[in-house]
Amino acid sequence: MGKKIKKEAEPPPKDVFDPLTIESKKVATVVLMLNSPEEEILAKACEAIYKFALKGEENKATLLELGAVEPLTKLLTHEDKIVRRNATMIFGIMASNNDVKKLLRELDVMNSVIAQLAPEEEVVIHEFASLCLANMSAEYTSKMQIFEHGGLEPLIRLLSSPDPDVKKNSIECIYNLVQDFRCRATLPELNAIPSILELLKSEYPIIQLLALKTLGVITSDKESRAMLRDNQGMDHLVKILEAKELNDLHIEALSVIANCLEDMDTMVLIQQTGGLKKLLAFAENSTIPDIQKNAAKAITKAAYDPENRKLFHEQEVEKCLVTLLGSESDGTKIAASQAISVMCENSGSKEFFNHQGIPQLIQLLKSDNEEVREAAALALANLTTCNPANANAAAEADGIDPLINTLSSKRDGAIANAATVLTNMAMQEALRVSIQSHDIMRALINPLHSANVVVQSKAALTIAATACDADARTELRNSGGLEPLIELLRSKNDEVRRHASWAVMVCAGEELMATELCRLGALDILEEINLSVSRKNKFSEIAYNKLLNNHLPLKYSQTGYLSSSNIISDGFYDYGRINPGTKLYPLKDLCLQEPNDLRTILLINSKSDVSPPPSMEDKSPDAGYGRSISSSSSLRRSSKEKTSSYFSAGVGSPTEEKSEPTSGRNTAVTKSSTKEKASRKSRGKKEEEKMKEEEEVTSVLKWAGEASPDKEWYPPSDPDFCVYVYEVTKSILPITNIREQIEALAQYVAEKMGGKIPKEKLQDFSWELHISELKFQLKSNVVPIGLIKKGIFYHRALLFKALADKIGIGCSLVRGEYGRAWNEVKLMNESRKGVTGGLPPPETYIVDLICHPGRLMKIKSKEADLYRFL
Repeated sequence: MGKKIKKEAEPPPKDVFDPLTIESKKVATVVLMLNSPEEEILAKACEAIYKFALKGEENKATLLELGAVEPLTKLLTHEDKIVRRNATMIFGIMASNNDVKKLLRELDVMNSVIAQLAPEEEVVIHEFASLCLANMSAEYTSKMQIFEHGGLEPLIRLLSSPDPDVKKNSIECIYNLVQDFRCRATLPELNAIPSILELLKSEYPIIQLLALKTLGVITSDKESRAMLRDNQGMDHLVKILEAKELNDLHIEALSVIANCLEDMDTMVLIQQTGGLKKLLAFAENSTIPDIQKNAAKAITKAAYDPENRKLFHEQEVEKCLVTLLGSESDGTKIAASQAISVMCENSGSKEFFNHQGIPQLIQLLKSDNEEVREAAALALANLTTCNPANANAAAEADGIDPLINTLSSKRDGAIANAATVLTNMAMQEALRVSIQSHDIMRALINPLHSANVVVQSKAALTIAATACDADARTELRNSGGLEPLIELLRSKNDEVRRHASWAVMVCAGEELMATELCRLGALDILEEINLSVSRKNKFSEIAYNKLLNNHLPLKYSQTGYLSSSNIISDGFYDYGRINPGTKLYPLKDLCLQEPNDLRTILLINSKSDVSPPPSMEDKSPDAGYGRSISSSSSLRRSSKEKTSSYFSAGVGSPTEEKSEPTSGRNTAVTKSSTKEKASRKSRGKKEEEKMKEEEEVTSVLKWAGEASPDKEWYPPSDPDFCVYVYEVTKSILPITNIREQIEALAQYVAEKMGGKIPKEKLQDFSWELHISELKFQLKSNVVPIGLIKKGIFYHRALLFKALADKIGIGCSLVRGEYGRAWNEVKLMNESRKGVTGGLPPPETYIVDLICHPGRLMKIKSKEADLYRFL
């Protein structure tokens, strides 16, 4: 046998790398392996990196620093399933890191991740791809990328996956996506509601919770609510509420129900199936505050619909809400109060709360929690609006004090609501008096200064409701409330301006307040407002006119007109015409000014300490006009003899008088003046008149100029005008025919002002010198009307108006041009007496006080126009 020869092994090819087994202990080395072309190495490297990333956030940050993210993104589309799976698992874990998420958005990998949701992929890939998307979707930009790359549809499909992790990740991602309205609007098209409702049956609470949260968001849209109702979603929700073991889901379930109850159809459905009664019983009996709170919120949302309120009332929801008011949780109290504020739009509910609810709400006003006080005040505001019975109930529950205390709350809503309640209560006089006794005006000062327009508006309205009498207005003024109230007139907010105008209108109801308001600039602001078409309102116009009507000197100076309802009172003065916006100085300031060349200021003042003579008081009122006018000079002389000045501290005692007929009329003469008659007869008539004037001026000067500066200032007295008032009261007032009264008064005024002046002699009537002498003697521009013995048109017209107002003759005073002024009266046409049927309106006449005193000229007639105009 031959010897066997051993066959030599063939050497390996020169171009083949010998296998190398490496055990790496550094993560950086493994990261480098991610660029390997070998599938096995890639798979093992990804597996190692997954385990490393799973250990914590620091490891994720390390991988990011080593540049692992970018090569991993390329592996998401690798042909090998294992490599692709492992890379997806890494991103599912890594995407919880914010820096990783930011880089992934920049690398635009969303399309690759969404592709892993394809039905043919493994469940594990579905799990980690959906986890990656869930982590990414928490940020708005990523959310939009998922939506724009069509990620919503595969996520909805995965809700039916057999794997609970896939379901959990998918519903979490959907929950994040539907926070955006565009994603939310797409859900009904994708028929997502049935799949989400199925998750409510899951055995995993986290999946149920995420499903309820998602439903809570999407049911804010009407179409989604309809789909939920059509898929028996309300039954699922009510069953959750009935299951005590699912109490951790009750709060979210109530949120979904709250949204669904906004639809009338859902409300009817749940009411018909008995679900509404169950809901109310559940809310009332639950011991968990958050559940009670959400139940009350559900009622609030649904009750905005009138039909829903009706159904709630039929189910006696009011009892449930009153019970919730007694909860220990402030959140529940707030929610219940808000529900009551909406429910009381129903008249039946409003009536129910009159007996129960209002006392509890009053108690909540005393809470230390400002939000509770605000919610309670809102409920009370709605309950008492247009409901006197509820306003009374609030007062009977001792609500006035806590309401006024709430005006100092730190929350604007609480202040505004409390002010509204007080306004509603003040509509009843008895309650208004009670509110006023609690120092309401002082409590409203801070709200008037608020920067919140709602608070400003409500505070001004409360002042309008409570400042209805002099004491309340005085309190407002003394508390410093007028200044901030007037400042609100400048507001750019229409409602604030309207309510402030209303309050000013109420405050201007008396002359002193009107004068003070004018001094503070209210009239100027209202005038400016009324010139603007966009800013004026009915109240601003009424307030402006009311201020003028209670400040007649300013009204006559600005408008040149006083109506028959504008009664001239003591202290009225005619300054002359002033332009809008020009300030009218007070009478005191004008009296203290030195005389100048400006127009004479005419003063009306009948306040006097001089008593009319007994003989004049005893005169029969039936005496004729010509016989009953007494001599003012004799009255002045008798008074002067008795006192050192016309108006001393004591009242001058009138002396006995007797009447003697002289030149066709009786003149009352005092005993003390009898001795002076002989000497006065020897003097000329002009000298006698001059002496009389000097006596009159002296008495006025003693009254107005010689008073001690420490004493209270009074306007100059006018003894002659006092006599005029007395004489016309005794002689003209008893005349029964109004026309005859007017004619008699016109003749009387003309006689006191220099008599009849023929038209051709008007230019020669020298009244200017007479007035100048009075100003010089008085050392003032202010001249009492009674001192003027030579008066022209505007002197006589003012005297006629002042005396007519004293005896109740209705007449107006109109200022014309060039010193003209006239009086207008309205008289019925006597030719229509006895005619049946509707009477025509009265006719307007001009009263002649110059050329033919007592003549009545029809308005717009030729003679009337000649009298009024040059």
